[in-house]
Amino acid sequence: MSPQTVRIAAAQTPVFWEDVEAALAYARRAVAEAKAAGASLLCFPEGFLQGYLVEPQAARRAALDLGSSAFADVVGQLPESGPTLVLGLIEAEGEKLYNTAVVLEGRRLIGRYRKTHLLKSETVFAPGEDCPVFEAAGLRFGTNICFDTNFPEAARKVADQGASLLVCPANNMLPRDIAVAWKDRHNPVRGERCRETGLWCLSADVTGERGDRVAWGPTALLDAQGAVVAQLPLDAPGLLVCDLPVSA
Repeated sequence: MSPQTVRIAAAQTPVFWEDVEAALAYARRAVAEAKAAGASLLCFPEGFLQGYLVEPQAARRAALDLGSSAFADVVGQLPESGPTLVLGLIEAEGEKLYNTAVVLEGRRLIGRYRKTHLLKSETVFAPGEDCPVFEAAGLRFGTNICFDTNFPEAARKVADQGASLLVCPANNMLPRDIAVAWKDRHNPVRGERCRETGLWCLSADVTGERGDRVAWGPTALLDAQGAVVAQLPLDAPGLLVCDLPVSA
C-alpha cells in the first residue's frame, strides 16, 4: 500500500450563547477557509450551534429536532459544497434531549453521534447508545464528544470499526480555577486513547471568557502515539489545518 494524506481541519471558536445566526455566520467563514485550504473534513466544538446549554429550560428552548423544518433551515444556511462537517449542537427527539455532533456533507445530514458519557452537570441530556463511523475522502472516522475521551471503551468502539481518526468536539469553558488545573491535561488524556487504539485524534474546542469562566481549548491533532502534531494557540479563535497520513 502506498502512503497518502487527507487534509483535515478543526475550528477553535468563540462561544455563541443562544445566538444561532452568529454561529452560522462564523461557520460559513470557517467552511470557506477550510475549503480554500483543501480540507476534506472540518470539526467544530461541542455545542457550537446553540451554546453549551445544560440548564433545562434553556436547553429545551434551543434544541433542534433533526427531522424538523427548523433544522432544515439551519442546514440550508451552510455552504452547498466544501468539507464534510462535524458540528456540535443540542438535539431534541420526542421528550429527550441529546448532546449531539451531526455529520453533514454540503447541506445533507449524513448521520449523528450522541454523547455517551455525561457529566453530573449534564442531567438534561439522555446518553447516546450508538457509535457510527463515517468517511471523508476515504478517511474513516468516528466521534467522541469531550468527556467521552476519559473512557477507553468509547475510543475502542471507533477503532474496532476500522477507523483511523477520532474526532473530538469539545467545550472546555470552565470556572477559572478548574480551567487552570486542566489546561495541560486534555491532550494527555486524549493521547492515552490514541496509544491504546492506534487512532489519531483531532479536537476542536472553544476559547475566550464568559463571566467567571474561561476556555483555552486545546484544538489539536495528536498522532497514534499520542504526540501533539499541531495545535492552535490557546487564547484566540483560529483554524487548524493538517495533513493526516492514511493508507491508500
